[in-house]
Amino acid sequence: MSKVMKDVTAAGFKRDTLVGHLGRDPTGWKGAVNPPVYHTSTVIFESLEELLETRRDRASGAFVGFTYGREGTPLTRAFEDAVTALEGGYRAVVASCGLGAIAASLTAFLSAGDHLLIVDCVYGPARQFCDDILTRFGVEVTFYDPLIGAGIEAMIQPNTKVVYMESPGSLTFEVSDVPAITKVCRARGITTIVDNTWASPICFRPLAHGADVSINAATKYISGHSDLMLGIAVCTEAAFVPVKRTASAAGYCGGPDDVYNALRGLRTLPIRMERHQQTATRLARWLKTRPEVARVMYPALEDDPGHALWKRDFDGASGLFGIELKPCSEPQLAAMLDHLDIFRLGYSWGGYESLVVPTYPNTLRSATTYGGGPSIRVHAGLEDCDDLIADLERGFARLAAAA
Repeated sequence: MSKVMKDVTAAGFKRDTLVGHLGRDPTGWKGAVNPPVYHTSTVIFESLEELLETRRDRASGAFVGFTYGREGTPLTRAFEDAVTALEGGYRAVVASCGLGAIAASLTAFLSAGDHLLIVDCVYGPARQFCDDILTRFGVEVTFYDPLIGAGIEAMIQPNTKVVYMESPGSLTFEVSDVPAITKVCRARGITTIVDNTWASPICFRPLAHGADVSINAATKYISGHSDLMLGIAVCTEAAFVPVKRTASAAGYCGGPDDVYNALRGLRTLPIRMERHQQTATRLARWLKTRPEVARVMYPALEDDPGHALWKRDFDGASGLFGIELKPCSEPQLAAMLDHLDIFRLGYSWGGYESLVVPTYPNTLRSATTYGGGPSIRVHAGLEDCDDLIADLERGFARLAAAA
């Protein structure tokens, strides 16, 4: 961490001020406000002593210097340091996407014969990585109910090495009791990893609740513009070296332009998250009044099953939530979604634009059952909320007309 970073962090400034100044060192960049982009694979050393010293640092896991483009550049370090400060961690590791950060973090702590406990409502590609890759290399994988809380203790085996959480969960948005789970795991020496992408570092800090690694798909809210692929894993001091060494050995890294744009996106993250929550909350409340909607899944709503835990542990909510429709046919659903003017059909989320996508949670469950009707994932972007409501209202009219 640079002296400027240390000074800004130590000054006790509030979060929104920190976001604007973390990862910056204009005096070291000839006065430039933003760090330069380093397009490089090769790093030149001035002496054999310098080269060998950097190699020794790398071998020990200290990673003090820069040796090769894959290991990062001063720009990478600036981004890592900024997100680390917001998450309250020790150091961070950048990967090429969120799934890359997940894979590096899991494989850093798991070997053949080990046991992994992973939440049943996990991000689909993370489930696929566990089912298709980890099991093939001899890791035993067990999925658990996201509402298990301290009851996770009953599922721990002698060879359990990692408990993986995602809160709220993908598609159905259950809120896990992260502090209760991490308390059980700390007592047994088990590493805990949390996917924090839904909340971002603005709304939740998993490490402050006992986790060892907090993962963000910077592709989403940190970037905010749907124009890059990047992941970042913020670690405690004990977890950093295993994750960094694994990411390096596996070839995970972030491209220089993506890292630059993610750091640029970080500057406006607090104000964007506030707007996403405002719009999502208003949309969710409106959707609850619609006769076509069976329920809305958004922890920020007072009557949501996860609201009490969300209110206790989180500082805010994002723009992503789910709705379960009352029974309708596939043609009716298509009539609603195919002709929306503002909401567009598309995977991912976290950008400035509003998105919808049909979801099928039961296809991604093994320990629990969803049991609901047709469902839709909604991402509330930064457009005018009145226009978004009108767009959905027209969609519901088409759904009814197609009956």
